[in-house]
Amino acid sequence: MKNELDIKTAGLVEAIDQKDLGDILKPLVKEIHLFDTFIAGTSHLADEVPLDALEVGDKLTLRRETDNRFDDKAILVLDDQGRKLGYVPEKDNQIFSRLLDAGKLLVGKASKVERIKGFTKVAMGIYLVDY
Repeated sequence: MKNELDIKTAGLVEAIDQKDLGDILKPLVKEIHLFDTFIAGTSHLADEVPLDALEVGDKLTLRRETDNRFDDKAILVLDDQGRKLGYVPEKDNQIFSRLLDAGKLLVGKASKVERIKGFTKVAMGIYLVDY
């Protein structure tokens, strides 16, 4: 009896060779719900087209805005095309800005979109993407 480990990699190599790395890692990704809030500043947008196209379930990008003169913990909320929708409210952003600054990946997901007399109110969930 041999005490050697026989590793067969042919099937694994073929699977990796035929797919993108992102496709291989997708089953390993978990989105952990952290918090529910609203997008702040939607009424101050110069271009409201991104808000008009927004639907429930849309994924949102959260990105730190370190040069914001009003809020040093500002977190931009962007649509899937990188267009500005607003901000995580200042009252909610302290912990999330620290997580982003530490290199954690946070995303948003639109959970409710209400259009009321020219104003768009967007509720969203904030999720930690874990691998």
